Amino acid sequence: MSDQAERVLSILMLDNEYPPLGGGTGVVNRRILEEWARCGDVTVDLVTSSRTRDQYEYEDLSPSIRIHKVPVDNKNIHHSTNRELLTYAWQGWRYARKLVRRSVFDVCLAWAGVPAGAIAMWLKWEFGLPYIVSLQGPDVPGFERRYRWIYLVLTPFIQMVWRQAARLTACSEQHAELAHQTDPGLLIQVIPNGVDTSMFCPDAARRRDTEVVRLICAGRLIERKGQQYLIHAVAELKRRGRASELLIVGTGDNEPTLRRQVKELGLEDVVHFAGFIDWENMPQLYQTSDIFVLPSFNEGMSIALLEAMAAGLPVVVTDTGGTQELVNGNGLVIPWAEPAALADALVRLAECIDLRQSMGAMSREIACRFNWNKTAERYLETCTKVSAVHPRPNHSLMVSASLQEAS
Repeated sequence: MSDQAERVLSILMLDNEYPPLGGGTGVVNRRILEEWARCGDVTVDLVTSSRTRDQYEYEDLSPSIRIHKVPVDNKNIHHSTNRELLTYAWQGWRYARKLVRRSVFDVCLAWAGVPAGAIAMWLKWEFGLPYIVSLQGPDVPGFERRYRWIYLVLTPFIQMVWRQAARLTACSEQHAELAHQTDPGLLIQVIPNGVDTSMFCPDAARRRDTEVVRLICAGRLIERKGQQYLIHAVAELKRRGRASELLIVGTGDNEPTLRRQVKELGLEDVVHFAGFIDWENMPQLYQTSDIFVLPSFNEGMSIALLEAMAAGLPVVVTDTGGTQELVNGNGLVIPWAEPAALADALVRLAECIDLRQSMGAMSREIACRFNWNKTAERYLETCTKVSAVHPRPNHSLMVSASLQEAS
């Protein structure tokens, strides 16, 4: 057996967001680490953000999985400001550099091209550590409309980060296609997200023939997620005489605007804001709902969509990242920002119980093809392949430099 096969793979991981900070990228990161903690043949040091102003925080997810949080002073748990991203880039680079000097890492896995990928690129330049960039969301130009001016400035730098990487991955085919609009020549491996199908499962005893159709939308309350169009669609359902209830799960910057919209449309008795719900309590909410709706402008691959599908719900979604892989006979695809089309889709499902049930069964069948164990295995396989074909950094030089610096 080779030395590479005998050694435990050592991974330096970089991510500016990690639960409770951020959104889907941090959740994916957490689920991968949980799976790796069980397999025992990999060690990981994750450098992420702390909400403190000047304190470093530490957490052991397992004896082999260590989480290091550098002070970033995040003001909002939902997304990072430009100042906070730059702070993480600086603090994360300084801290990761110290880790690389005193430890042996085979590969670096950066969640997102910026800022994590930028840190990984700097570490490669200084220490020769190969890195992988996992494209997950707003780090890809064109993903967020509110960042369009920032993309104009950062795109050349993002391309450099991508091209210096040993491997690029994306969480869906459409997300890879979006990245190819920026750099068509890149090879991008698609590794889809997963779902816990034992936790998120249908309730066989749940009756779906009630007159009031229950809609659920789960995600951060930000403009990109499109809850504002869903609320308009619910108003249209009410105008057409179709009884419905909408449960909006999540928090975010757009919540005050959405609440005002509900009040102005006279939907206080129809639209309910659940706020933040612990992950463990989400299965029950899906089981007591009839239709899952995701009217988002863009997604990498929505974890909430996967969870709702695993719970056996038919879905109404926009044509965005993950739709190609997840929606095939189990839901309806509607255009972005068109409440009338969204209302038509909801009416179609609301008026046909058999269609909802058949689509819900198909949702469950499709979701069962995706699980976190497979996702974690594919990331680990990718890290192993990269470490095998790239020379291992000269650890003796790093230790020597570290001792000189300490003295």
